[in-house]
Amino acid sequence: MIESPERVRIVEVGPRDGLQNESGQLSVEDRIAFIERLADAGIRHIEAGSFVSPRWVPSMAGSDQVITGIRRRQDVRYTALTPNLTGLQRAMDAGVREVAVFAAASEAFSQKNINCSIDESMQRFAAVCEAAQQAGVAVRGYVSCAMGCPWQGDVPAREVARVTGLLMDIGCYEVSVGDTIGVGTPRQVQQVLECCMERTDASQLAVHFHDTYGQALANILAALQLGIATVDSSVAGLGGCPYARGASGNVSTEDVIYMLHGMGIETGVDLPALVRTGQWISAQLQRPVQSRVSVATASHSEDGEDP
Repeated sequence: MIESPERVRIVEVGPRDGLQNESGQLSVEDRIAFIERLADAGIRHIEAGSFVSPRWVPSMAGSDQVITGIRRRQDVRYTALTPNLTGLQRAMDAGVREVAVFAAASEAFSQKNINCSIDESMQRFAAVCEAAQQAGVAVRGYVSCAMGCPWQGDVPAREVARVTGLLMDIGCYEVSVGDTIGVGTPRQVQQVLECCMERTDASQLAVHFHDTYGQALANILAALQLGIATVDSSVAGLGGCPYARGASGNVSTEDVIYMLHGMGIETGVDLPALVRTGQWISAQLQRPVQSRVSVATASHSEDGEDP
């Protein structure tokens, strides 16, 4: 175990991974306002949209308009999910300079989600990475079901490491290891990450946890203790996994920031501004805020106490 990093980079996935798994849909204008509020709060890496068919993900329709409509900041990285060459071209036409591809560590999940095997998916993603690199566009990789699969059950750590390595081999600059159904626990997280780190440096890994069983913050702490310094999260806990019954949303960014700041770890994020953003987006979606920090802050304010 090594000392936790002094600074952690937050990758805010609410505008893509969060919104696409919410029942409510936002207008392009509201999605633009959402992204700009996040940037105003100090978030410097934002998943802004997804270039997939709107037939499959209606909430991501108009991602090109979102990307072209935001007030682009030089110090903010805006990422879009591009599962194929068509999506990549659309993203680049909209001015995206960083894209993401999404693989699974579970064969069963890969077949259910994108109707092909893991190795077949890598062939598709290799073409995306090659075209992106030729255009000077960075590619970030995701590995889902790293701690378990709703159909397969247990997922071997070696398979997570294999898929992570394959994504690195085809040109991803970073891979986010994700517990997309929220079943992992801290020791399991460390075992999986240690296996990944046998062939991939900690500086090239990120973590992505859902909070289904209330383990997300503990799992993030376990990752920090291995030197992982990039964390995916979603303001207000937006999102979920449509394939796993009972899977709650991503860990809320507000709760992650509160924990990190309490540990003396820098993030560059203005927590009160982020709490207001989470409350705002929850109101637009007409759903309760899932962030415990946000709920506690509101309770303190009602009692006249400082949070």
